[in-house]
This record gives sequence, structure tokens and C-alpha cells, in this order.
Amino acid sequence: MARYTLESQDKITETLLFALNICAMEARQPNLLLRDDRALQLVKQIDYDFSRFKLNPLDQVSAILRVREFDRLTQDFLSRQPKSIVVHIGCGLDTRFDRVDNRSVEWYDLDLPEVISFRQALIPSTERSHPVGCSVFDPAWIEVIPSEPGWPFLFLAEGVLPYFAQDQVRQLFLFLADKFPGCELVCDGMSPFMVRLHNLELLASKVGARLH
Repeated sequence: MARYTLESQDKITETLLFALNICAMEARQPNLLLRDDRALQLVKQIDYDFSRFKLNPLDQVSAILRVREFDRLTQDFLSRQPKSIVVHIGCGLDTRFDRVDNRSVEWYDLDLPEVISFRQALIPSTERSHPVGCSVFDPAWIEVIPSEPGWPFLFLAEGVLPYFAQDQVRQLFLFLADKFPGCELVCDGMSPFMVRLHNLELLASKVGARLH
């Protein structure tokens, strides 16, 4: 089996392996909160020391419940808007498209170019799932997303926005509201206490990224 290595100068990029490992760990449990067998397969294909990640059991459960809730909210949107466009911001190696595909959604996985190249080697795109290699803060990505008349938009940003400054996030919200009026956005946030707690875990795991 070929093994792949993630190469990036961006400190936040490494956290995608953090998220993948949590799903793979859950796949090994006897009583699953979330079934993601593909995450377990992907971990075996990546050349990385996943044992370095330090996360307490409560946070592992919380992370899986967050993934499951994002899936549920996406499925709810697709039940209301079957023919729609979903943009997954900071997709990493998430396999949400496989879990929620309703056979008519057009799906765009958006992340940094090096992440998308890494992802494509492991998770090839399909007829309705499309890779977009660009920072969400670079407006150039909008040129790749089609403007289908009458098609509603859903944006997903799971475990992404807390890594950025408040002004950056505010500008992104304003940009989405301007370019995609009426769109829906699902994202997560953290209290100051949780930011401090998770930054300690990132420090213990020797990951350079920090939450803001």
C-alpha cells in the first residue's frame, strides 16, 4: 500500500490529521457514535506519527459529536434543498460527502492548494465532488464555484474559524453575505476557556497552530 506524507508550511494544516485521527479512533470503538470506516483506511495510508496527538477522552467524544452534528445539519439542509451547492471550507481529509450525499448535491471541497493535492492522492474527486485549492480568505476561489440560478448555497466550516482572528472571520461572513445572498453557514465557535484548554492540548501534541 502506498503511503503519503503531508507537506505544508502552514501551521494550521497539520490539524487536519488531528481531526482525521479522531474519526479513525472512533471507528475502532465497539459502540460507534459515528461510522467513518474510510478515516481508518486513510490513517493507514499516511506516513505520520499519530500517537503524538494528546487528547483527553471527553474531548474525543465532543469532537465526534461535533462531526455528527455537522452531518445532521447538512442532511437537514439537503432534505430542504436537494439540488444545491455545498462548499466545505477547510475540508482537510473529511469524508462528509460520502456520508451525506443525496445524489443531486454539487459539492466543493475548499482548502489550501497543498492540502487539496494531498487529499486528491487519497480521496479522488467524483462527478459531483470537486476540489478547490485556495485559501477561503483569497476571493479567487469564488471563480471556481458556479452560480447556478436558483441553486441555494450551504457553507460548512468545521473546526476552522477558531484558528483565525476575529476581524478575518467577520470579513469572511460579510463576503459570503455579499456574494451569496441567502446562503446558509454552519460553523463552530469556542469560549475563551475552551480556547485556552485546546491550545494546551495543541502545545502538548507539539502542533504549531493556536486557536484565537
